[in-house]
Amino acid sequence: MKEKRYFNVRLEFDKRKLEQTIENAIEEGTVGYVCSVESNNLTVANNNPDFLKVLNGALVNNCDGSVLAKILGYIHHKPLESYIGADIFIKYVRMCRYRQFFLGNTPEVLSGLRDNLSKIDPKIKNMRFETLPFRKVDEFDYQGIAQMINEDGPDIIWVSLGAPKQEMFMNRLQPYLHRGVMFGFGAIFNFNAGVGNVRRAPNWMLKLKLEWLHRAFEDPKKNVPRYWNFIKTLPRLIKEEMKRDDG
Repeated sequence: MKEKRYFNVRLEFDKRKLEQTIENAIEEGTVGYVCSVESNNLTVANNNPDFLKVLNGALVNNCDGSVLAKILGYIHHKPLESYIGADIFIKYVRMCRYRQFFLGNTPEVLSGLRDNLSKIDPKIKNMRFETLPFRKVDEFDYQGIAQMINEDGPDIIWVSLGAPKQEMFMNRLQPYLHRGVMFGFGAIFNFNAGVGNVRRAPNWMLKLKLEWLHRAFEDPKKNVPRYWNFIKTLPRLIKEEMKRDDG
């Protein structure tokens, strides 16, 4: 049974169902990808039918926005909570159960990420951390990338290219993979690498559900326009969502 669509995108708000879907796919050797849906890729999806198909073609999607969850909860008259990609990432690392593959970002970030994650799970020290060339999503050698991953045989492939590029990348890579669940979680590598300027919000902001505000101040040139595009699209989405709910 498919998840209910919220703002036209398939989202799973039940954390246990989301995790069970992922773990079943890993155990069965199913190939798929998970998208962490927040205001930016939600906006892109509702203005680009092709990208909407990419999101809805995922194995399962988590809602990575507390404000987004609150708005949808208000419309549908039920408590809906976000499940942040950064929390999903560290949960699976701490399980120390799966073979993982880390793909994308910079050599410096990957080096810091390997060092820090190996303190949680020493086996990660010997897992694959691979950069990708900077190019358009249609220009990657998907067959070659898949061959590298297939030879390693990971259960989980973490992809850090930034949204919406990483979602499109996973969708194109999927047909070439033999097994493994991909996660497009963008800045998660940076959060856990301990290098560079991209850091997760402090705990007090996380508790107050203000991580979006931290991201806005951290990189206003990139994130403020994204938030503004979401705000401009939101009235139409709310109107359409309320009509569907009434129906």
